Amino acid sequence: MHSNQAYYDIDNGNYKRHKCQQRRWMISISIIILIIIAVTLSLLLKFVILSPAKPETTTTSATSLPTTETSSTVTLPSPTTITTTTTTTTTTTTTTPTTTTQHSTQCNTTYMAQATYSTGSNPRGLVVVDVNSDNQPDIIVTNYEDNNVSVLLNIGNGTFREQTTYSTDFYPIGLSVVDINSDNKPDIIVANYGGETISVLLNTGSGTFTTQTTYSAGSTPDDIAVVDVNDDNKPDIIVTYHWANKVGVFLNTGNGTFTEQITYPTEFGPDSVSVVDVNSDNQPDIIVTNHDDDYVSVLLNIGNGTFNAPITYSTGHHPQDVAVVDVNSDNKPDIITTNHDDDNVSVLLNTGNGTFTTQTTYSTGSYPWSLSVVDVNNDSKPDIIVTNNLDSNVSVLLNAGNGTFTAQKTYSTSSDPLCVAVADVNSDNKPDIIVTNILDNNAGVLLACWN
Repeated sequence: MHSNQAYYDIDNGNYKRHKCQQRRWMISISIIILIIIAVTLSLLLKFVILSPAKPETTTTSATSLPTTETSSTVTLPSPTTITTTTTTTTTTTTTTPTTTTQHSTQCNTTYMAQATYSTGSNPRGLVVVDVNSDNQPDIIVTNYEDNNVSVLLNIGNGTFREQTTYSTDFYPIGLSVVDINSDNKPDIIVANYGGETISVLLNTGSGTFTTQTTYSAGSTPDDIAVVDVNDDNKPDIIVTYHWANKVGVFLNTGNGTFTEQITYPTEFGPDSVSVVDVNSDNQPDIIVTNHDDDYVSVLLNIGNGTFNAPITYSTGHHPQDVAVVDVNSDNKPDIITTNHDDDNVSVLLNTGNGTFTTQTTYSTGSYPWSLSVVDVNNDSKPDIIVTNNLDSNVSVLLNAGNGTFTAQKTYSTSSDPLCVAVADVNSDNKPDIIVTNILDNNAGVLLACWN
């Protein structure tokens, strides 16, 4: 028994030691588990529960930049102010410009929608010609109710500077821009309907002009042309007088000065004038629309700047504007008029020695006023471009050959377009259309965009 008791005691001691070791292992494991739990809870508490919310971002950026905004406002010579805003923020990776434009830059037809440039009040006469020797045509306009002319210089790609104005006499209407003093700088010549004078503003260079010099004229001078009619290489002034039923000729005496006028009778209501050699004698003749008689008058030049009595040809009702251009490729200038009460244009073909056929008419829009006869589609055939005053658009009638024309296509303008000119103003070798819009007091530019 003693030996058994000893064994029991030994075994019991081993058992106790084993139990003690077992407890130590359990305690150690529990402590380790508690440490792991504590660390886990600490991490969760630090990075999830107590972590501050991050702002939403659309993109990631390696560098945090401050938000900056740059705003530039450019007032163009038009009723619309174009504002360009550039914004850079930390939530984007690129700078995005936002631009308000006057018209779409997409070409959906033959011409883009017009861009407009402010003029004076009631813009009437219009000429598009380079006046500052940069090989870019500029816009010159008479402002009937402001008694001045506007000059809008071309700044490239068919856009124009804000107008610069020069004073004229009362109610300027007719306009021509021609070098009259042989200095290779186009000068401005204006017929002042209310002032009963002719204004001459000489070009001083870089597209600026002198104060006007005026010449007495008859009652209500209307349209004007500046052409050398007496073969002395000096451009002379030819003026229509609507209410006096006559035309006046001012001969150039040199250095931009003129004689007193010589007048020649016409039929009733002479409005527009063109001066072109129509009988192949190398002497420019006078062609005038007689608004109140429904005629066009032809006054043949008989030499040294004097003219025969008028020969008349019937047109439509109330002929307004006239162009004299060879439209059937026979080297003889033909007559084209707008007839604003018939909503059409007349074409009178030249039969030789300054005589003309009976008119052929082509429909336009409502109240056609001004016209330009220029090749606009590069087929070497002059086309007809007309302002439709009551429709607020322009018509383009393409030349189909042998002096006939297609049906019109129209392009929108501002309210009440009056005068029209055609010139390539953005140097792409495509003729563009420029109009004066008398109710909106602006000039509209329709850039050609055909392929």
